[in-house]
Parts: sequence; structure tokens; C-alpha cells
Amino acid sequence: MVIPICAIIVGLLLLVWSADRFVDGAASTARHFGMPALLIGMVIVGFGTSAPEIVVSILASAQGNGGLAIGNAFGSNIANVALILGVSALMVPILVESKILKLELPILAVVTALGMGAVLDGVVTRAEGVILLLGFAAFMGWSVWTGLRAKKDALEEEVEAELEEHKMPLRISILWLIFGLVLMVVSSRMLVWGATEVATSFGVSDMVIGLTIVAIGTSLPELASSIAAVRKGEHDLALGNVIGSNMFNTLAVVGLSGVIAPIAVGREAFWRDGLVMIGLTVSLFLFGYGFKGKQGVINRIEGAVLLAGFVGYTGYLLATAF
Repeated sequence: MVIPICAIIVGLLLLVWSADRFVDGAASTARHFGMPALLIGMVIVGFGTSAPEIVVSILASAQGNGGLAIGNAFGSNIANVALILGVSALMVPILVESKILKLELPILAVVTALGMGAVLDGVVTRAEGVILLLGFAAFMGWSVWTGLRAKKDALEEEVEAELEEHKMPLRISILWLIFGLVLMVVSSRMLVWGATEVATSFGVSDMVIGLTIVAIGTSLPELASSIAAVRKGEHDLALGNVIGSNMFNTLAVVGLSGVIAPIAVGREAFWRDGLVMIGLTVSLFLFGYGFKGKQGVINRIEGAVLLAGFVGYTGYLLATAF
């Protein structure tokens, strides 16, 4: 039991560190090749912050641990909204100025409902995986189109500032990109093996392990980047990280996992985890959109509500897991 637990801890630490290097390298490389800052923020950063979930879930699904893959995706979405934005808003109220993010908030609600529909009948089939991946392709196409057309968006300015702060030569950018990706794969294998062994030893479902330990661990890059962003006044970047990550998790992570192998999940995947996920997503939309011309803001009270929801949900999972 000691070795699997150590594998989880070391795997998570390496995964978080390598994901951060991968995002920095990918964003800097894209900048060297002339990609607009807004497009980097919408596509490269969104993909990069979800890279740990993607790699972990693909490996888990390929090894027959589909519950771990789905739990990782749904659990990360829940942690992104309730834990990350909850903590960030408690530190500094998050102002939503970007018009692009306001367009993405209702899209995220639709995408989340689509992900819930995939688990409604207790199995994520290959056909449903393909549908999710087609949705992912459509979202990527819209992101590229929007990123190339939109000008002077608040998110673009914040991404530009981050790129200037972390400027690096092209060869260093490519080195971090490749090294970060390779290390993510290695650390993910350690994490999946350790999580599977612990789940088997304690008689806990791999989905619960995915919803808790793995999901929180793979969400740590978003937590660190969001806290850093709000402390520097880059509120839209913090929110954009979460929205982009949840889009990628639902469409790409669940979609790829389902295509690799059909995944049987319990009814609780919809009635417990899915309902919490859609409830948090709708709350995020109501808090952040800004109706009747008012600026969207996630204040400290709303942040506390989100964080309390995460603590309550995680506590319930652990209390009923054994």
C-alpha cells in the first residue's frame, strides 16, 4: 500500500509541474509563430491546463479503468468552479469584463448538459464519444474564428501581459513543450497505477478516486494559475482558465475516453455528480454573466457559496465511499 500511495503523491507533483512547463512552452512557441494573444488564451492555454486530465483519462480508459477517466473529468469540472473560483473570489472578487467569456458561459452550460446526457443511461458509448468529439471540433473552430476576428478584448490584454512576463527564446519554448509533454505521460502512468491500486485495496470505486484525489490533483495547475492571475488583477484570465478547462474536459476528455472503450458508469454519475456539475455551471453563469447591462462579478459571498458546495460534495463522497 505504501508504494501505490507514494506513486500517487509523486505522480501528482510531477504532473502539476510538467503541466505548467508544457503550458508555458506551448504558449511561447505559439507566440513565436505569430499566433494572436487572444487565440493563445482561448485555445493553447485552455488545452494546456486540461492536458493532465486528458493524458490521465486516456491512459485510464486504455487500461480498462473507465470510471477513473469519467470521475477525473467530472470531478475536475466541479473542482474548477467550486474550489478554484471559490478560493479565487474569496481572495479578490472576480470581475468579468471579457465579451468573449460572456459568450462562452452559456455555451459551457450547454456543453455540460451534453456531457450529462452521455452518462444518463449508465454507459458512455463510442457513438456518444464521437458526438462529444464533434462538439469539441465545433468549439475549436468557433474559438479559432473568434480569436482571429475579435480585437481589444479584455482577455487578450491579460494574455498579452502574461506572454510578455514569461517571454523565452524559441528553442527553450520547444524544449519545455516536449519535455513537459513527455513528463506528463510518465507521471500520469504513475498516478493511474497508484490510484487503481488504492481503489482496489480499499474497495472504493475507481470513479470515486477519480472524483476526489485525481480530480483535485489534476486541477492544481488551474488553481495556482487562477490565484496568481487574480492577485495581479487578471480576472478574465482566471475565469478563462476555468471555462476553457471545463470545455476541454467535457468534450475532449470524456469524448476520447468513450471512443477508446465504452465506459460503464453507475447511476450516480448522472444523479449525483452530473447534477452537482450542472448546478455549479448554472451558478457560474448567473454570477458571472452580468444581466441588464451590469458588469458580471463573482463576489466574496458567492465565492464562499461555491467553496462550501465543494467541501460539502467532497465530504459526502468520502462519507459514502466506504
